[in-house]
Amino acid sequence: MIVAADIELIYNRGTAAENHVLRNLNLVLAKGQFVTLIGGNGAGKSSLLNLLGGILRPDSGRIVMNGEDVTDEPAWKRAARVARVFQNPADGTCHSLSIEENLALAYGRGRRQFPLRPAVGGKLRKVLREKLATLGLGLERRMGDPMGLLSGGQRQAVSLLMASLQDSNLLLLDEHTSALDPPTADLVMALTDRIVEEKGHTTLMVTHSLRQALQHGSRVVMMRRGQIALDFTGTEREKLSVRDLMEAFADSADEEADGALFFD
Repeated sequence: MIVAADIELIYNRGTAAENHVLRNLNLVLAKGQFVTLIGGNGAGKSSLLNLLGGILRPDSGRIVMNGEDVTDEPAWKRAARVARVFQNPADGTCHSLSIEENLALAYGRGRRQFPLRPAVGGKLRKVLREKLATLGLGLERRMGDPMGLLSGGQRQAVSLLMASLQDSNLLLLDEHTSALDPPTADLVMALTDRIVEEKGHTTLMVTHSLRQALQHGSRVVMMRRGQIALDFTGTEREKLSVRDLMEAFADSADEEADGALFFD
């Protein structure tokens, strides 16, 4: 279980640019739950992901993962607990390293000592090739190619595989299909569903697409002004249409709300 309790986050405290980003935010993610997170620009979605990933620390409140308080745990140490796929296909991987080398680094994520050398041969290479073959993209025949040669969709598919190589407490998906064309985005989302189901990852996916928010996962959480504005799960969530969700977003906002959500 992942718990964010009474979270407060303020940027530039005490200055003219002070911004109260998260306000008494409370969120609980059950083990194995796939949650989609929506909200306008400036709602606090990315800040929440950065807190859960250890990139930011809250001004007050606690973050608990599987019963352990990790509030003050830095990102490098939390890497053993949290995997993340970023919006930009170029982020989260090294374009100059080969596919094999990127996979080897992900395989060693969170371990205190893990040499890269075993990736070039032996049992680990066989394991990584078999994992890569499950993507169905033929990339197992290109393991020596630099990551920078892959298309955006191929790169996101490999990033998802990298994120799933370790048994993380939490998988964060930060608008990971927004830079892709619709057919490729659908392919990556199908792969996302398969990996999440097979690995049983507790997953939090940020998306601006209301269609994605309803087609994937089992719970929809909507943020507004640094707080959880709406939370749909179970039968209530199953009955929602995209238009229902758009109307709920409009009802929860006001004339000062920033940003937009999209039907597709």
